[in-house]
Amino acid sequence: MSKKTFTKIAAVALWALPFVAFAAAPAAPAVDLGIEYGAQTGLGGRDPREIVAQVINIALSLLGIVAVVIIIAGGFLWMTAGGNEENVDKARKMIFAGIIGLAIILSAYAIAKWVIERLVTVTTG
Repeated sequence: MSKKTFTKIAAVALWALPFVAFAAAPAAPAVDLGIEYGAQTGLGGRDPREIVAQVINIALSLLGIVAVVIIIAGGFLWMTAGGNEENVDKARKMIFAGIIGLAIILSAYAIAKWVIERLVTVTTG
């Protein structure tokens, strides 16, 4: 076996070692989220994951409203441009930016929803 081949095999083995060790590790015990402590102190018994999901939904909803307002403002600017090419170009840029922002917001919502669903599934069983 040449030195070059041995180096490649050693590099792959060292790279794969954490994955093999992680796969062989025992399952983690159930995590105490302290929900019952909050109920005992009068703070409420909602799951913190639900609260985080609600905060994310509200924030993304507000950002979606802002993106729609930008699109509407661009449309209004275009309608009132009166043939002025400079205003039409500015309106096109606003509408395009609003559409890109809306696409990013919808993607972020989909990713956040997927991650939260997976976290709830993994942590509750």
